[in-house]
Amino acid sequence: MRPEVYREMAAVQATHWWFAARRRILASLIERLDLGPGAQLLEIGCGTGGNLAMLARFGALSAMEYDPLAREIAQSQQVCTVQLGGLPEPVPFDDRRFDLICLLDVLEHIADDGAALGRIRRLLKPGGRLLLTAPAYRWLWSAHDSAHHHHRRYTAGALRALAGKAGLRVQRIGYCNTLLFPLIALARLAQAALRRPGGSDAALPPPLLNRLLETVFASERHVLPRWLFPFGVSVIAVLQAAAE
Repeated sequence: MRPEVYREMAAVQATHWWFAARRRILASLIERLDLGPGAQLLEIGCGTGGNLAMLARFGALSAMEYDPLAREIAQSQQVCTVQLGGLPEPVPFDDRRFDLICLLDVLEHIADDGAALGRIRRLLKPGGRLLLTAPAYRWLWSAHDSAHHHHRRYTAGALRALAGKAGLRVQRIGYCNTLLFPLIALARLAQAALRRPGGSDAALPPPLLNRLLETVFASERHVLPRWLFPFGVSVIAVLQAAAE
């Protein structure tokens, strides 16, 4: 992505409704995984590091990021060492090392997504899990996707098939960011119909609106640990490497 996109993300990731609510949702999902003491975690494509402090609560955290500016910003948070790495290569870690790998809105950036998932499977311990989120539905494509250099958006079915080919078993798959889905879908469709260029979704809304959107989105954390939604703005999955 362009440097200005990373700088914008770094400036708002602590307070923007989407980042803040997603962290709360992800934390609620990870808590249900019962990783146990001494768990080894990895965030691949950690960007500017908005999730690192949250993930470090659940075990010994490692991180990798390919972009030098994003990696520098993430490293400055001093949560963990952020190594140079990308998918399917270069990967600076040994195989069969991690109990949980987090790939959070990263897969859509990778040209060969199947090879990327196959490489992640090798990094997981037998029985280790991958927590993955990605943008949903090609028809929701917007200027935000273009600005962030996305290759695609996904459906749960397409992601299930891709995971299977990579040797990952689906534990759970579905959608999140469902309560706001009608508003977001309407905005995207109107933007496309009017042929307005739009912009990055990372712009920070006014404080009251930002707080309201965070509250609505974050409320899904009370449901998602037990039931994933049948539709939403994002696909979310827990995938597992085969135990031996």
